[in-house]
Amino acid sequence: MTGIRPNWIAVDWGTSNLRAWAMGPGGPLAQAASGDGMGRLARDGFEPALIRLISPWLCDREMPVVACGMVGSRQGWHEAPYMTVPCPPLDVAHVVRVGTSDPRLAMFIAPGIKQPSPADVMRGEETQIAGALALRPGFDGVLCLPGTHTKWVQVSAGEVVSFQTFMTGEMFALLSQQSVLRHGMAGDGWDDAAFDQGVADGLARPERIAARLFSLRAEGLIAGLGPEAARARLSGLLIGTELAATRPYWLGQPVALVGSPRLSAAYARALASQGLDAGMLPADDCTLAGLAALSRQLRVSA
Repeated sequence: MTGIRPNWIAVDWGTSNLRAWAMGPGGPLAQAASGDGMGRLARDGFEPALIRLISPWLCDREMPVVACGMVGSRQGWHEAPYMTVPCPPLDVAHVVRVGTSDPRLAMFIAPGIKQPSPADVMRGEETQIAGALALRPGFDGVLCLPGTHTKWVQVSAGEVVSFQTFMTGEMFALLSQQSVLRHGMAGDGWDDAAFDQGVADGLARPERIAARLFSLRAEGLIAGLGPEAARARLSGLLIGTELAATRPYWLGQPVALVGSPRLSAAYARALASQGLDAGMLPADDCTLAGLAALSRQLRVSA
């Protein structure tokens, strides 16, 4: 990484990880990452953690750093207050400039978004939404951001109108790793037919999700349900139940998925079973496009 002199630095700072990109006129020049996520840092640990990661890119002049994610939470480096829907996903007027001990840093943190009723919040996803709109100008419809906490976001005229969060990814992790179901889900295998069955069951009878879950354990004990099929059906049940709840978001709407390829593909497959062809955008591309759009508003990327 030595010898790289970026115009500015993009940072995605989550609970578990810190990622940074050295940005030039044409895009990323280099990338770096560490395990110094928000969850393991005290407030006075953020600046040292950042400098450890990006010091090879710093020089004598002040370097703009534009960050999103949990770094701006109440437990982060400096709280960046939420904007309230309806609102643009990013607004330079709400960006927080953070004072630093190192004079080489000009630190900016993007705000999150809140929804008073039903109560909901996002941090980091707003930057991906802004990036998705930058990559697909004029998009009006629904963005689905699959992940630990999946977001369904209604977007119109460049604004976030409403959104809803589902803990589907976290529930999958807890159930497959810490519940009684873990005994039948060793490995990371997959079975598309079992996933499709789970989606269909979850969509058709979402109120029976608790009973369907225990059936996975019972079928493993008495009917020979293998771990690949069990894992895939669990995922399908949870995603199908989520789709049943979010039908007002996706039914008859253009939908784009913003996430990791594997998880986005699972959601795309589930939506395809309902006759919906959802486009897919890589999460990292959207994060960088959103941070780049914000840097232009801040006029730090020249």
